[in-house]
Parts: sequence; C-alpha cells; structure tokens
Amino acid sequence: MDSFEINKYLGAGLMALLIVTVIGHLGDALVPEEIEAGHHIQIAGVSAAPAPAQVASAPAELKPIEPFLAKAKVADGQRVAGQCKACHSLGKGEPARIGPNLYDVVGRKIASEGGYQYSDAIKKLSGDWTFDELNKWLDGPQKVAPGTKMTFAGVKDEQQRADVIAYLNSLSDSPKPLPK
Repeated sequence: MDSFEINKYLGAGLMALLIVTVIGHLGDALVPEEIEAGHHIQIAGVSAAPAPAQVASAPAELKPIEPFLAKAKVADGQRVAGQCKACHSLGKGEPARIGPNLYDVVGRKIASEGGYQYSDAIKKLSGDWTFDELNKWLDGPQKVAPGTKMTFAGVKDEQQRADVIAYLNSLSDSPKPLPK
C-alpha cells in the first residue's frame, strides 16, 4: 500500500469525524436543551421538589417504640437482623467484626464494647443503648452520629425495628423486660 492510499483512508476517517461533529452541533442548535428544575424521575408519592420549609426543618420525630415493642416478635427480629451479621457478631464472647459484637447490647453503655475501635462520631455519644436509643440508631445511624463508619441506611418500618430490638434484647444472659 503506498502513501497515497494511506492518505485516502486517513482523510476518509477525518471527514467522518468532521461530519459527526458538525451534525452534533447542528442538532444542538436546532433542538435546544431545556433544563427543568427538580428531579427528572418521578417516584409515586414523592413530590418533585421539596418545599423550602421542608428543607430547613429538623428531622421528623420517631414514634415511641414502646407500643411496637409490646407486640414485637423475636423470630421476626432475628430474620430482619440477619443483615446485621454482615458486619456484627451476635454470639456471647465472639470477637468484633467490622462492627462491635451485639450480644448483650441492650442496656450497655454506648461505645463500650471491649476490643473494638469506635469512630469519633460514636465516641461523642453518651448514655446507654436503651430501647429508645436503639430505635433511633436503627432508624438511621448517620442521623444519630453523622460521620459514623456504619453505612447502614436503617430500618424504616417501626414494627421491624421493634422486632430487631426485641431480638437483640434476647441475646443476653438477663434480657430487659419489654413493655406490655
């Protein structure tokens, strides 16, 4: 193949790129892009743009967990808590994994499990893991301790949270009494 033939092929390739570029610019000029405010995907039951008052407002308060704990089912909680096993150990005396061991967590002081390095976000919390504190945590760890290493999105259903709390409570030598 001589240089003239190579130049023909290169010229044809460059001409094709030029035509594609011109057509693209021509298309952009003929069909201007309209930018709409808000989301482009509509989800049923969700407004396209939140009202300004909603953006600045504080997070919604959780419903009290006690009525849900009164009818909590440990077996259902064990099923939902299966996802916890990806990062936490649940058995007595088991070592911490990515997260601390959750055996006997109900009533335990926050960030007190020996052998586990808690994030600074968790170390800033005080108090004990009460039913209410676990409810808040299970609703969304990032809401309770922004910056925590725990990336779990949370359990949004109140009854499922109560079931998980009842299950975690059962993982103890002396479980705390649940509300009646």
